Amino acid sequence: MGIKTPELLKMIDIPRQKLYYLEMKGYIKPNKIVIGEKGFREYSEEDVKKIECIWKHLKKGFKYKVAYEKAMEELSNPQMNLINPLQHGDKQKEER
Repeated sequence: MGIKTPELLKMIDIPRQKLYYLEMKGYIKPNKIVIGEKGFREYSEEDVKKIECIWKHLKKGFKYKVAYEKAMEELSNPQMNLINPLQHGDKQKEER
């Protein structure tokens, strides 16, 4: 079972309109569930990872398309997360 929008908004702290814009652009594809007359979105674990990563890059000032591309590159190459912080830390040590 996936995560519904209210829980996701609290978990990631992304504005609802930005979340829905990611969906509108096709960057994420939540399951849409209808119960009675109400519609709900349910986000998979993969969606959540994408949203977290895209949102991280959006907060850094990147445009949506670039943030999405960077997120996809990062998610497809998890070692990149481990290498970049270490390289950054090494540069700080050299500067001291």
